Amino acid sequence: MRLLVRQCGVIASWQAEAASVSGRQMLSLVRSERWQRLHFGVYAAFTGEPTREAVLWAAVLRVGPYSILSHETAAELDGLLDRRSKLIHVTVPETRHRSPVTGIVVHRSMRELAVRRQGRLPLRTAAEETLLDLAHVATSFDEVVSLLARACQRRLTTPFLIGETLNLRARMRWRAEIEQALRDVANGVHSALEYRYLRDVERPHGLPTAERQAKAVQNGRLIYRDALYRRYGVAVELDGDANHPAEQRWRDNRRDNAAAAEGILTLRYGWADVTEHPCETAREVAAALAQRGWRATLRRCGPACRAGSRLAG
Repeated sequence: MRLLVRQCGVIASWQAEAASVSGRQMLSLVRSERWQRLHFGVYAAFTGEPTREAVLWAAVLRVGPYSILSHETAAELDGLLDRRSKLIHVTVPETRHRSPVTGIVVHRSMRELAVRRQGRLPLRTAAEETLLDLAHVATSFDEVVSLLARACQRRLTTPFLIGETLNLRARMRWRAEIEQALRDVANGVHSALEYRYLRDVERPHGLPTAERQAKAVQNGRLIYRDALYRRYGVAVELDGDANHPAEQRWRDNRRDNAAAAEGILTLRYGWADVTEHPCETAREVAAALAQRGWRATLRRCGPACRAGSRLAG
């Protein structure tokens, strides 16, 4: 009973002896329709639709001992991803070979993986391992930055722990880029768009370094500005959602108007401004900074740069 409670009512035939129940008894309970079979050799000690947790336990038990949830499934459980994984991902040691199972993706690892503990079951990879597993198979680096920022914002892990886990991996896609992104996330970058603004607009064009996620009190409420050039009274707000509802636009306008009343000029950019027109965006930001006293040369980011090399102001 303790085992069934721990495993959301699911038990495997290979656990039968330790649980003081025989395989024949299990089959008898299934035939009498008091139990049901979820996978070959894996049973639920109840009837009716199994919960998501029971389904995940069944997958882990079907793959066998020493298996843990990983990748998208571990991310689902920890809240790193907001969607349910279509396939259930399970990782086993490299030395253990398992036959394919429909609906289950079995990964093999040569390393001893860190496991998420704190009494949370079923066992799955630690948040740092999960994040780097997803980063390794991501379709773009923007997706990687989003994962890094989300994991740290939701306090699932820290840039330091991710970096330590990264150092333990002999092979890792985008290693150098991830190391740089971790430093930027530690300094306040909260999204892929903020990272792209820092990487493609601010740094290569020689703009001053902005304060990331700068705290401010506006109308009695605590707010955060994406990038604040405090010395010059210029703020840059970055919005990756092109389809903002009318109410959100209204709130943004009120916020910008309140900032203007405090002497802060707000520039607002979307994904296309930063990713498709970074040079033009840099030129606009430089012009706003120049009006507020910035005196420096706006650098060209390359031979085809459209920002123009000039003294700001």
